[in-house]
Amino acid sequence: MPVMTYATLLIAIALEVVGTNFLQRSQQFTKLLPTLGMGLCYAGSFYFLSLVLRTMPLGIAYAIWSGLGIVLVSMIGLFVFGQKLDLAAVVGIGLIIAGVVVINLLSGSVTH
Repeated sequence: MPVMTYATLLIAIALEVVGTNFLQRSQQFTKLLPTLGMGLCYAGSFYFLSLVLRTMPLGIAYAIWSGLGIVLVSMIGLFVFGQKLDLAAVVGIGLIIAGVVVINLLSGSVTH
């Protein structure tokens, strides 16, 4: 898998995570700037994800995109918004990380 594919996927993930944080700050779309930021970040995220799909199957790209997004948003929720994670949540997040690692290291489906 070319390095540029993973770099593009990381950009898509970063934009999705930033967009989700804007979603939290938009207070159910009542704050204009966070709502606009959310929309722009989500649009950018999907654009970069679409570029990744040129060389990576949808299911694999989406698994990595959503899995790492979940992990990063959970960590931001913990450290920025003071949201608590119980043991089950930590174990579940660990399993998501393990799944992303298995897909990237062992799956032959990563490339078209």
